[in-house]
Amino acid sequence: MNPKYEALFTPWKVGNVEVKNRIVQCSMGGTSLFGWMEPSHLDKEAAYFLLNRAQDGVGLILPGMQCIKDAIGGRWLYQNEKMFKDLKKYMEEFHKTGAKLFIQLAAGMGRSMAITKPMILLLQHPVLGKLASPVADLDYITASASATPNRWYDEVKSRPMTIKEIHDQVEAFAKTSKLLKEAGVDGVEIHAVHEGYLLDQFTISNMNYRTDEYGGSFENRYRFPVEIVQAIKRECGSDFPVSLRYSVVSKTKDWGKGAMPYEEDFKEFGRDMEESEKAVKYLEDAGYDMFNCDNGTYDAWYWAHPPQYMPDNCNLSYVEHIKNYTSKPVVCAGRMDPVKAAEEIAAGKLDAVAIARQNLVDHEWIHKILEGREDEIKPCIRCHNGCFNMAKFAGTPNIQHLGDSLHLARCALNPTTMQHNKYKIVPTRSPKKVAVIGGGIGGMECALVLKQRGHIPTLFEKSGELGGLFLTASAMTFKENDKELIRWYRREIEKSGIEVHLNTEVNDLGTLRGYDDIIVATGSVPRTMPGIKGFEKALTFTQILKEKHELGDKVLFIGGGQSSCEAAYDLLLNYGKHPIIVEYANDLVAAQATCLANTSYLRDAMEYHKVPVYLHSTVTEITDKGCTVKNVQTGESFFVECDNVVNGIGFVPTPVGGRTASRKVKGKGKETIFRVGDCVAIGNLRTVIWRAWDVCMKI
Repeated sequence: MNPKYEALFTPWKVGNVEVKNRIVQCSMGGTSLFGWMEPSHLDKEAAYFLLNRAQDGVGLILPGMQCIKDAIGGRWLYQNEKMFKDLKKYMEEFHKTGAKLFIQLAAGMGRSMAITKPMILLLQHPVLGKLASPVADLDYITASASATPNRWYDEVKSRPMTIKEIHDQVEAFAKTSKLLKEAGVDGVEIHAVHEGYLLDQFTISNMNYRTDEYGGSFENRYRFPVEIVQAIKRECGSDFPVSLRYSVVSKTKDWGKGAMPYEEDFKEFGRDMEESEKAVKYLEDAGYDMFNCDNGTYDAWYWAHPPQYMPDNCNLSYVEHIKNYTSKPVVCAGRMDPVKAAEEIAAGKLDAVAIARQNLVDHEWIHKILEGREDEIKPCIRCHNGCFNMAKFAGTPNIQHLGDSLHLARCALNPTTMQHNKYKIVPTRSPKKVAVIGGGIGGMECALVLKQRGHIPTLFEKSGELGGLFLTASAMTFKENDKELIRWYRREIEKSGIEVHLNTEVNDLGTLRGYDDIIVATGSVPRTMPGIKGFEKALTFTQILKEKHELGDKVLFIGGGQSSCEAAYDLLLNYGKHPIIVEYANDLVAAQATCLANTSYLRDAMEYHKVPVYLHSTVTEITDKGCTVKNVQTGESFFVECDNVVNGIGFVPTPVGGRTASRKVKGKGKETIFRVGDCVAIGNLRTVIWRAWDVCMKI
């Protein structure tokens, strides 16, 4: 092991519980041990995943948050006797790994509940809501400290919780914690004075307008989380560890508005540092044994779930500051670099590091560090495509696919995560020679999976390097993790001994001889708009990002999707350009399956930097001096001056052999031709990689 990591592998204590190393797997939605958005039970998939991460070297495991009362059915956790019996057997197996496990118990979500259109219907129609309440009591689930707007649809207001409901929850935390202790769980974590969840809504003065003992003064606003830990200690004993998930500062400017990582001159809408210094000491005195920290709220979601645009270790300086105000262990989460974490732990500025998504993408990353195989670690690229694709844009609530809402914590780059029975490497009994056409992510993934299964893949790439269109996507300054992913693929391809033919274009599949099967993974090409006069003057993303085409000061993007907004942000932040965006829809990045943490960052960044954005608009003509833009609602046309125009209206599948092929067809001989990735249908990295596995497991 490289000595720079040594501090990560030293023991530490939470209360009287010793943890073997400083690596904490932070909780993630979907890894709940008792199920996710369903009646509570010991979830087999999550149990398998968590046990494996313990076996892979994590010191302290925090499963996903578990509401103290089932969202579906309304049963209190402590009423589920069978679940605790099953848990006791599980903990006996879990403790064989040497790891520790704290269950994260949640008060609820309040105004942060990700409501959907059917939920809105029930919330806005009391009779329907009452009829549905035995299954899902949305009025209770969305209740908050006060009547505040729902983060996902501000026309819906949360009702204030009653004092009885608060007291019932406090009692339930104590009863549930006692059962968890008896089942062998090492501690609990209270969720959360963090991220704008229910308890946080009580503590933040701009979200709490109560005039009873749970509102007004500092002590009243923090009373709910204080009563919870005191009740648990009375029931379980003072030596039973209770951690608190805690956001140091809210980084929130208003309802639905966050602060940029480099923005200092704003008035904090939520918890500021002065209050946090007082709060952490107050909460320690109440009985909390550990603070598992980050920043942000659902209104500034990119602080708690940092995408590519946020800097590494984005919460670290705030967490280290707050450590000066408590004697209890402090853990930091949020794009944490293990090397930096080890340095800060060695210096006594931090007690442990919380790492979540890296455990999804590469299950063996800790072993690889210990064995000096760092270059084999597959990097997390912070895309949220698999683990957290809860989407929202103007006028919509959460529009996440139902299947994803029920199964979070999967990984775009690793289909086996939380799907181990569906996606697994099964050695073939009949090795085949397989030609893979296209050296992008889809093609490289196919080649690696086929090789692991025992087939003999050959990779053909028309350019002089592997990477495909992802080379363009990764070219932006803030996408170093994307660049590392390409390097990882290239190293793995070389190490696997896969035959690669660069600068080899296959235009006719009939020219391939001697292969049992063929996989076409030729990706996509930019969509064209012949209806726009002068469209040939528009540049492609490849020209401006990868080939570094010389650009003027003002760059207009036709289309305000994720790619356009990311490129615009890169140009303004790192190259001093002045982007302009023309978008047909009613909002930027108005797309399903793109996480709100990513999209809200881009929208907030465009607003902060005062980027001209023309919504409900389209370009009708491109000239050497600019574009004619038409508002499709009013019919008004106007001219926008610019130096360059970028085609940001998306991509279409690449035709192969004169046609855009179906997913699977028979070739001229006995071979089968499979299609994967964007040459089938335009998607994202998740659809590309998961489709690659779907195909390669059939061969």
